[in-house]
Amino acid sequence: MSARKGERKEIGLAVVGSGTIGRIRAVMARTYPGVGWLGVCDINEGLARKLAEDTQADFWTTDYRELLKRSEVNATIIATDENNHVAPILAAVEQGHNLFIEKPLATDVRDSRRVYDAIAKSGVDAVIGYTNRFRRRFLAIKEKLRTGEIGEVTTVTTRAFMNRMVPLATLRRTEERVNLQPMVVSGTHSLDMSLWLMEGKEPVEVYARSNDAVLGSIGTKDATFGIFTMKDGTLWSMNISWALPIVWPGAVYGLEIGIVGTTGVITVDDTHRDLVLASEKAQWSGYRPEGYHPEYERHVEFLTSYPPGDIYNGQLWGPMREETNAWFARLYTGMDTPHATPWDGHRNLVLTMAMGLSAERGVPLKLPIDEEEFYR
Repeated sequence: MSARKGERKEIGLAVVGSGTIGRIRAVMARTYPGVGWLGVCDINEGLARKLAEDTQADFWTTDYRELLKRSEVNATIIATDENNHVAPILAAVEQGHNLFIEKPLATDVRDSRRVYDAIAKSGVDAVIGYTNRFRRRFLAIKEKLRTGEIGEVTTVTTRAFMNRMVPLATLRRTEERVNLQPMVVSGTHSLDMSLWLMEGKEPVEVYARSNDAVLGSIGTKDATFGIFTMKDGTLWSMNISWALPIVWPGAVYGLEIGIVGTTGVITVDDTHRDLVLASEKAQWSGYRPEGYHPEYERHVEFLTSYPPGDIYNGQLWGPMREETNAWFARLYTGMDTPHATPWDGHRNLVLTMAMGLSAERGVPLKLPIDEEEFYR
């Protein structure tokens, strides 16, 4: 269990997955005073060994079971590829570890429900990685909504743009592609943010459409657009396109949100177009998975558009540092944090999958949906 407020509980940390995000969080773990023991793991021996060397880890292995059974471990970060979350999560729950799980809980609704139920039954403290919740602008907006500054919210619009680098890099790592759709993999971030800002509003219907002119050949959609109706009548439009050309200057995510209330409005331009670098040198900051070599060079960059943060002097600064250190503080001191819960994670997957199902059938779907409907 996590520490109670005012106490200190030393963290013995296992990091399962030594790729881009696992590496970021493990490096931060090594500098956090409350982490007394660190072990890392990856099925790629080279990645695991290199991360262990760079973080001076106490232990490394290619077998997550070996790592999670270590007596020193009381907390685990799950940072594997999206399709490979379920088994290590269940193994960590069985050991009674506190958990930080990169989204999603799973890419299959039955698996997600199984993982959620196991976490809920065990009583372990678990959170899901939705880094946007730790960005200053969204915390400020959340507070204004919490205190009623624009009255009762009646309408929300959410638009996300991404270059196609993410789906190309994500899908090349697996043949299990049926659920790796734009809303499930990436739109979930803006969906989670919108639902967090609309906390307390329950969706009762969704109608969505998708297209696949560019990315259909690799087994995914280009874009998904949807309209949710909430129980109180609030309307929410939610869309994402992750098929923009590789040379699109955003490192990963560009997001716009408009929130209309009965006495005010909040608009969010999170597209990063206010800070532009153009250079004769090719630019490629931020997300670039191991072994992925884009076919085009990019010479214009929207700075600060890499969601985890930005590199200064060899260190990452920004929301992922805030999110990771807040989780360590949650475990070490019992601090309350705005992390997403396991239920948020499961709900987000079901809603993103419901958008895909509505688009496939071409009809609105009533919510909450019978989860077996995804298999009919």
